[in-house]
Amino acid sequence: MGTGLGGSGVRGAGGVARAWSMEAIKGIPVSPGVVIGRALVLDDALHYVPHRTVAQDQVARQHERLEAAIGAATKDLEQDRDRIAEQLGPEPAKIFEFHLGMLHDPSLLEPVRASIDEDRVTAEYAVAKAFRALSARFRAMDSEVFRQKTNDLMDLDRRVLSKLMGESEDRLARQTEPVVVVAHDMTPARAASLDLEKVIAIATDAGGRTSHASIVAAALGIPVVVGCQRLTQYVEDGDELVVDGRSGVVVVRPDAETLEQYRRDIERIGDYQLRLREYAELEAVTKDGVRITLLGNIEFSREIEAVLSNGGDGVGLYRTEYLYLTSKTKPTEEEHFQAYKECIELLAGRPFTIRTADLGADKYTQEQAEEPERNPFLGLRSIRYCLQNLPMFKTQLRAILRASALGPVKVMFPLVSTAMELKQAKLVLNDTMEECEEDGIEFDADMPVGVMIEVPSAALTATTLAREVSFFSIGTNDLIQYTLAVDRANERVANLYTGAHPAVLQLIKMVIRAGRRFDVDTSLCGEIAGDVEFTMLLIGMGLRTLSLVPSQLPNVKRVIRSVDIGTCERLARKVGSFDSERQVMNCLREKVQEIVPGMDGGRTAG
Repeated sequence: MGTGLGGSGVRGAGGVARAWSMEAIKGIPVSPGVVIGRALVLDDALHYVPHRTVAQDQVARQHERLEAAIGAATKDLEQDRDRIAEQLGPEPAKIFEFHLGMLHDPSLLEPVRASIDEDRVTAEYAVAKAFRALSARFRAMDSEVFRQKTNDLMDLDRRVLSKLMGESEDRLARQTEPVVVVAHDMTPARAASLDLEKVIAIATDAGGRTSHASIVAAALGIPVVVGCQRLTQYVEDGDELVVDGRSGVVVVRPDAETLEQYRRDIERIGDYQLRLREYAELEAVTKDGVRITLLGNIEFSREIEAVLSNGGDGVGLYRTEYLYLTSKTKPTEEEHFQAYKECIELLAGRPFTIRTADLGADKYTQEQAEEPERNPFLGLRSIRYCLQNLPMFKTQLRAILRASALGPVKVMFPLVSTAMELKQAKLVLNDTMEECEEDGIEFDADMPVGVMIEVPSAALTATTLAREVSFFSIGTNDLIQYTLAVDRANERVANLYTGAHPAVLQLIKMVIRAGRRFDVDTSLCGEIAGDVEFTMLLIGMGLRTLSLVPSQLPNVKRVIRSVDIGTCERLARKVGSFDSERQVMNCLREKVQEIVPGMDGGRTAG
């Protein structure tokens, strides 16, 4: 969704001249707000190397960086060689001798040094260009021997680039002024580790609105725009940027007129947010007296303060996989327990729903796999992953059971696609309960057990699942993805990803009906729960509990207090007759403007 600007980066090789005038690059809005700040480009050596030139007096510095990186990579290779030789013998270690020879081969390094001198490019760009050009030549040869050397070259490429580009995190730590972080991509772990005293906004080339990394970034409460496709090609460290998290626009090197316009926007947003604060202190009650429970989605205990200050009734979704994604080691039972205990204490008796780990389709697990899955989102993910990693699963369940003795805790299993998966998960939970009893551990034997409805098969068999649980939570982020066959992290098909599709709405309606029929509490915790354009529709469909990003709570509460149930139900019936998402969205936007003038999905107001 980026604009058609000049410039290039290395995926293969090549590059063109940069444009230095103001550019407005369109991406995908993830977290609202507007900021003006200086860029800090964090490059990911394994994915993308932007084309950047340096001044003539910096050429020598690039040569120094190159030699230092080669030296560090050499040291790593020697250590790997010695370790493998000790563990497995001299023969397996010979591959590292081959790598060491390649790394110091003049035919590989001379083009790198020449590119730095002649093209005045950064050392990392010169390395990426030379290594990948040679890899392409090897792949084109008829000889299988040469084709196999491609993997060796790419391994060296990663090693050297990681030394050159691993400086990014150190540069962020050294910042003395707040910056806008610009990156090709953002992992959940990297987003979670950002220092909010130094980072005021995030903008990335890749990603979708509901990707896991975007969800974590949005939880930071700063403007976030993803899916800009080639933003890193047009931004240098220190460039002035405007990041507009309402419309998904990043303005690079804004002119004076544009800056003044956005400064007025920032002032207006501040005024609006002050007026909106009054809704945080009011109950979420419709005009005809129906109470809607509003809960918060969180990844970290520190977000509970935002849930409560924005008027939330508790936590409807605690994403526990970030205990894994933000640590270099698997969390122990005690680490799980302490995290849950802290949340329970902060909530002081309010509802707390813990989702078991949704791992499998992430960098954390794929890096650990002997053979990474080709399509992990359709593979060993979530409850499937837990059921095949029972020690890890039971460690988490023991911690959840221990925590249940401290306050009102619910547990829910994610991405269940069959009744058998749910029954297996409940069996593991029951086994863990028996073990806790034997060990004298206190827990709530009546802890409510629920299931997330995130795939069409679960929605279509909701009446079967309802017999096994006490509550449903509709996870629309994945439900949309699997219903529409649209990767929610892929910016290229972001326009196809929408909760307004009639098929998605039909599935939501089926789940609500099944819950009502079997007296199973039903809530919705996907991103559309926080989009005010959907608020009336969801209430009209019968939902009385929504779980959303804490910052969105006052906006949604404002809509709830402006409507009555009859109006919402009539809107739901009207929308149910439409056969396209465009008709649905147009109708919802018109209605929210009619009920609450000036409100546009929370984006215009910031």
